[in-house]
Amino acid sequence: MELESSWLLHALYAFCFILVFIIIVSPRFALFLYLLLLKLWCNCEICDAYLNLSWAKSFDNLCDWYAHLLKHSPTKTIPIHVLGNIITANPENIKYMLKTRFDNYPKGKPFSLILGDFLGRGIFNVDGDMWRFQKNMASLELDRLSIRSNAFEIVRCEIEKRLLPLLVSFSGKEDGILDLQDVFRRFSFDSICQFSFGLDPKCLQLSLPMSEFAVAFDLASKFSAERAMAVSPLVWKIKRKLNIGSEKKMKEAIKIIDILAQEVMRQKRVKGFSTHKDLLSRFMRTVDDDTYLRDIVISFLLAGRDTVASALTSFFWLLAKHPEIGSAIQVEADRVLGPNQEPKSFEEIQQLHYLQAAVHESMRLYPPIQFDSKFCQQDDVLPDGTFVKRGTRVTYHPYAMGRMEEIWGPDCLEFKPERWLRDGVFFSENPFKYPIFQGGFRVCLGKDMALMEIKSVCLSLLQRFHFKLVFPCHSTPRFSPGLTSTFRDGLLVLVREKVTQLSHRNYMVHVD
Repeated sequence: MELESSWLLHALYAFCFILVFIIIVSPRFALFLYLLLLKLWCNCEICDAYLNLSWAKSFDNLCDWYAHLLKHSPTKTIPIHVLGNIITANPENIKYMLKTRFDNYPKGKPFSLILGDFLGRGIFNVDGDMWRFQKNMASLELDRLSIRSNAFEIVRCEIEKRLLPLLVSFSGKEDGILDLQDVFRRFSFDSICQFSFGLDPKCLQLSLPMSEFAVAFDLASKFSAERAMAVSPLVWKIKRKLNIGSEKKMKEAIKIIDILAQEVMRQKRVKGFSTHKDLLSRFMRTVDDDTYLRDIVISFLLAGRDTVASALTSFFWLLAKHPEIGSAIQVEADRVLGPNQEPKSFEEIQQLHYLQAAVHESMRLYPPIQFDSKFCQQDDVLPDGTFVKRGTRVTYHPYAMGRMEEIWGPDCLEFKPERWLRDGVFFSENPFKYPIFQGGFRVCLGKDMALMEIKSVCLSLLQRFHFKLVFPCHSTPRFSPGLTSTFRDGLLVLVREKVTQLSHRNYMVHVD
C-alpha cells in the first residue's frame, strides 16, 4: 500500500511538472495539445475552421468571419461547440437576454474571475445586489447637472490646453506622422482620470514620459484581455499561482494602481472631499470601504478610456475616407452655433443632430466593443428556437449586426449618417437593434458623457485640421485582440491645419 501511494505521489509530481513545463516553457505545444483535444471533441465545419485557422485565408479579422457566418445563418445565431459558446446577432435574442430574462443571463463567474484581480467588485464585474447598488448610486450622480458640467469643462480644457497644441506642433511637417489612436488613448485617459479621480496624469504631453499609473493601467488591461483569450483558464491560473510571466507583471501593475488609489483617497480624507466634483469624491460620501471605492472607480476608468478612444479612432478613419461627411458636420456647426464657434455647454452640443448621427453611424459599423457575453444560469430557449444549456456562454455581436441587411437595409455597409435623421432631427434606434451601449437593465450609465466627449473632440478637430491617412489602401481596419476594438497598426496620419479664424489662435501659450 505504501509503495502504491509513493508511486501515485511520484506520478502526480511528474504530471504537474510536465503540465507546468508545457504551459510555461512551451505555450505553443500547450496550444497544440489543447486544440487537438477540442478537434477530437467536435469536427463540425465551423469548429474545424476555427481550430485550423482556415477562416484567416478569407478574412483579416475574426469578427469579420463571425459576421459572415451570422449573416448566412437563418436564425442569425451560430454555435461554436469547442468554445462552449453561442453567438447571436438576432435583436429578439438580445432583448430576451438583456431585458426579458435578464436574471438568467448574468455576467457570470467565469467573467468575474478573469477581471477580478483588476476590477475587483466594480460594476462591470458583479451581478445581483452589488450591481444594483452601484447602478443606483452611479445613476444618481451621473444625472446631476453639476457633474455633467464638470465633465464638459474637463474635456474642453484638455482639448484647448493639450490636444490642439499637440496637433498644431505636428501640422505641416512632411515627416510629422502622428498615430491618432495613441493620441486619443492619451487624451481619453487624461480626461477620465480627472473626472473619476480628480487626478491629472498628463499623458497627452508627449514631452513627458507616460505616468507610472497610466503604464500600470495599460498593463493590467492588456493582461486581463490575455486571460480572456487564453487557450484554457488553467493556463493563467497556474501562472498566477506560481507568480510568473504575464501574471507576475499583472500583479505588479495592479499593486501600483492600488497604491495610487489608496494615496488619492487618503489625501481626500485629510483635505476633505465634500466640495470636490470628481466621481471618487462623490462616491466617498456614500461608501466607507476604500477597496470597494477603488474597484468602483477603476471600472469607470476602464470604460471611459478605451471605448472613447476606440470610437474616436474609427470615426476619424471613416472621415478620412469620406471627407464630405466632415464638411457636412462643419456646415451644421456654423449654422447652429455661428461661423467658427464652438459649443459652450453640455446642452449646446446636443443641438448638433448631424454630428450625433455621424458618431452613431460610425459606431454602428465599428463598435468600440465588438461583442459582449453573458452566461446562462438555467436551461433556456432563445426566441429563435436555439436551446441554451446551463453554463453556456451566450455572446451577442454588435459588429456583425451593423453589417446585416435584415437589420439596416441593403445599404448597411455604407457610412450614411442620414439613416439616423428624421426631418433633420436625430432619431434613436431600438437599443436591441443597436446594442452599442448595451440595453435593458445594464444600459451604459456614462453614455451621454461619452458621446459629449467624442463629439467635442470631433468638432474641434474638424474645424481646424485636415487629416490624411498614411496607409489609405486598407478597405477595412485590421484589429488587435482585446477587450475593446483597437487598430492593429494604429491610425497613422499627416496633419494639416486649416486656414480659419480658429486656426489663428495661439494654442501654444496654454501648454502646461
